[in-house]
Amino acid sequence: MSTQAVMRALRKNKTLRYGVPMLVLIVGGSFGLREFSQIRYDAVKIKIDPELEKKLKMNKVSLESEYEKIKDSTFDDWKNIRGPRPWEDPDLLQGRNPEILKTKTKTT
Repeated sequence: MSTQAVMRALRKNKTLRYGVPMLVLIVGGSFGLREFSQIRYDAVKIKIDPELEKKLKMNKVSLESEYEKIKDSTFDDWKNIRGPRPWEDPDLLQGRNPEILKTKTKTT
């Protein structure tokens, strides 16, 4: 049997052509996932600088503290402003210059 005949037989073999690469991906993916998931556990073990940890604890914002800030405020003067579309000028849309807005709408 010649080398060409062996290569032709290997190319026609579906197990070698499709099965082996799939098994390599499955087994290799398993090892890759193990390495990536290990990063998560290693990151938890990292120690934070004590000064930085104190700063983080001092600046801690809780849901309750934010609620206390806004609970007595009134929203009667609140106005809903639509954001601009890509072809619109944001200054005109939000009413920053109403004179120009009037002239632009009349010419259009």
